[in-house]
Parts: sequence; C-alpha cells; structure tokens
Amino acid sequence: MQEAKEKCGIVGIYGHPEAANLAYLGLYALQHRGQESAGIVSSNGRTLRCHRQMGLVADIFNQEVLARLHGYMAVGHVRYSTSGESELKNAQPIFVNFSLGGMATAHNGNLINAVQIRQDLESHGSIFQSSMDTEVIVHLIATSKRGPLLDRIIDALRRVRGAYSLLFLSERQLVAARDPLGFRPLVLGKKAGAFVLASETCALDLVEAEYLREVEPGELILLDESGLKSFKPFKEVKRAFCIFELVYFSRPDSHVFERSVYAVRKMLGRNLAREHPVDADVVLAVPDSGVPAAFGFTEEADIPLDLGLIRNHYVGRTFIEPKQSIRHFGVKIKLNPVREVISGKRVVLVDDSIVRGTTSRKIIQMVRNAGAKEVHVRITSPPIISPCYFGIDTPTRSELVASANSVEEIRRFITADSLGYLSVEGLHEAAGGGDDFCDACFSGCYPLSFPLALGEEQIEMFRSFG
Repeated sequence: MQEAKEKCGIVGIYGHPEAANLAYLGLYALQHRGQESAGIVSSNGRTLRCHRQMGLVADIFNQEVLARLHGYMAVGHVRYSTSGESELKNAQPIFVNFSLGGMATAHNGNLINAVQIRQDLESHGSIFQSSMDTEVIVHLIATSKRGPLLDRIIDALRRVRGAYSLLFLSERQLVAARDPLGFRPLVLGKKAGAFVLASETCALDLVEAEYLREVEPGELILLDESGLKSFKPFKEVKRAFCIFELVYFSRPDSHVFERSVYAVRKMLGRNLAREHPVDADVVLAVPDSGVPAAFGFTEEADIPLDLGLIRNHYVGRTFIEPKQSIRHFGVKIKLNPVREVISGKRVVLVDDSIVRGTTSRKIIQMVRNAGAKEVHVRITSPPIISPCYFGIDTPTRSELVASANSVEEIRRFITADSLGYLSVEGLHEAAGGGDDFCDACFSGCYPLSFPLALGEEQIEMFRSFG
C-alpha cells in the first residue's frame, strides 16, 4: 500500500555520552515512519540544544551537526505530515522554554479532543506557533498549577484523549508516556548502562541495545540521576493496539505489541491462501510490505513465489512528473515488472491493503502490459471502510474505495480477474487472537467516542493537527 502513511517515530536516549549519535541512528532505523522532517534535542544536564529540518535523517544530520548536540540525553523524531502541513514550524521535537526551564517534546499519535482544548487555551491567551496537536500538550504542561515536571505531565495527559506515545526532555530528566489504550508502540531497551526508548525494536537493534520490555499502556517512565521510576497514574482500560502496525506500518524485523511483525505478516499470507485459494502459476509480492505475506501465501497455496516486481529504493521525497508523456508515472518510478517472470503467466499479486484503489489499478495494468495472462489480487487485510483518527493519515471516508463499494465493484474498478480480502477473523487470528486491538479502519468501531457529534468534515479537523 502506498496511499496511507504513519505520522511519526520517536527515540529517546538517557545516560550515554554519545546520546545524540545514538538518537540519530535510532531515527535512521525509524525513517519508514516519517520522511517529511526530523529533529533531535540533546541535553548535557545544563543546556538543551536543538536541530530540526525538513527532509530525511541522513540529509539533515552530519558529523558537524551531531557534534553540537553534545550531552548524555537526547530525544529524536521523524515525521510524516498531512497535505499542506509539511513545513518547518511543525517539525518535532517541539522545543520551548517556560517556568521550569527548557523542555523538548516528541509525539507519535493523534489527539481527538485537541480542537476543543486548543480553542479553550486560546480564549485564555495562549498563542500557538504550529498546527500540531502536540503543542496542545506543551501548553497544558506550561499552564498546569502542579509543581515538578512529572506532575505537570500527568496533569496535562489527564485532559487529553486519543493516541500518544510521548517523550519529554528537560535539562536533567527524560520522561516517556504511553496512552492508556496503547494505540502506538513504544519500547524500552538498555545499552551499557544507558536507557533507550523507541517506537520499534528495530531502532534498538541498530544501536545494539538490549530489549527490556514495552512501555505499558498508561505507564509513565521517569529517567534521572536516581535511575528509572515507573508510574501508572491513569485508570486501567481495555487496550486498543493499532492492528495496522502489524499489517503495514512497522518494519518486519521489529517486535511490536510483543509480537514478531514478520511472523504475523507471514501468517496473514497463510490465512489469506486458505480463505481465497486460486489456480495460478506464480505469486508476486507488491514490495515491500507484501513480501512476508507472499512467503506465507506461497507456502500454503503451493504456488511458486518469484521476483516479478522490482522496487526502486532511491526515489526521493519529490520528483518532476511529466504531464502526459508517461502514463502512471508515480507508480512506474517506484515499481517495474520483470517481463520474463510474468509473461504468459496466471499471476497472484499479494499486497497488504487497498485504500483508494488507484494504485492497485495502475500496478495491475503494469503487470498486464508485461504479458500476464490473468491477474488475481489477494489482500492481507480486510477492506478499509473507515478513516483512522489516531495517528495514521488515511483518506476521508468518501475517498476509501471500500466504504461505498462491494468487493466485486472494487475488483472491476482495479481490473483484476479476481479479488480476495482477508477476513477480520483471519486478521485477528494471525495477530495472535485476543480482543486487545483497534481495528476501526476495518470495522468502523472506534475504541473512543469523539467529543461531539460532528460530521466528517469537522472530524477531519482532529486529523489535520498531527
């Protein structure tokens, strides 16, 4: 899938003399979670230093920049923003000075009551510098009547609703927080006495940190000179891990929600082959997220898997697209078929999801142009019928092809010979069962109610912040 994007990834380091360097490497591992901007804030115990820019991690940070970010603590952030909001003022971590000193904040998720809180704060004189819901949390901390930073953070988080995995850095403390439902992942590791926090375990692997555990839903972790302290100030509620993290967003080499992403995706493919068998000659994965599932599909279906679609891994954030000279340029620059694998074959395309359907339609046409006799599409998730308001940039309901069309109508639109989606039951079974997942994008059943009975256009305001 190439039409929905995760909004960000975060990393935190405490107690290492090269904290900024480790944060840089952690962000490098989390680059798939956001490609619009990146930033790191470090502390040496007395002063906070910040560097943020638009672009990719490798383009933003070099040895000279990292040398200026000295200290034993650091927090970092990579961000994907919604259309029209890709600008430096919305890059993170947010860095402010207030009555307690300096503070940097890095956020993964989305708050569903940010609009109301922001309006209330503005009516009392608060001035906002960005369009991010994260800044709402910063203002709540700054205006809190509590004393220490940790108490102010707890006070602020009691007022917000939605998804958040957060890192807060002051001159001498690092605080991590995860919302009570646990929508977004956050893990804790250790490296030579230093603590490492990150959105995914692949970041721990790159810096050679030992995985300790997940930050639990509703937990706050305080790191300072006295070590690690854990707090659980919120009422325990039913968990709602984002199941799409396992389907698409997380890297396959990560463990998320205490599950191997690779193993889950392979099982998705197996279940898909059982639910939607097909008589075909070759299985092709739509790279990259469809690859593990294609392995599972081919093993279960006993149809050979081959490398029929090649992805260009060097496509930048922007490119010049000719108006009429090359049709479907956006897909063709990223994927190219291998005619020798496809020509004359009945092909199964394994992908993770269909959002608008336009990308799938173009890929199918590309495969047919390479000589495929038949093209059968198999999707490792159920139809996406509802938008996400908890940190994933999916289109509005009216833009989701499955919200108003049957599977047969979608099949005709994307021009496939057959189309099979994994069932909700097959999805949950592959993820390990249980009822601790949010699957609202597939079911329309949201784990949190919205603050007011609003229409879709107004609800979109919630998502415009992230």
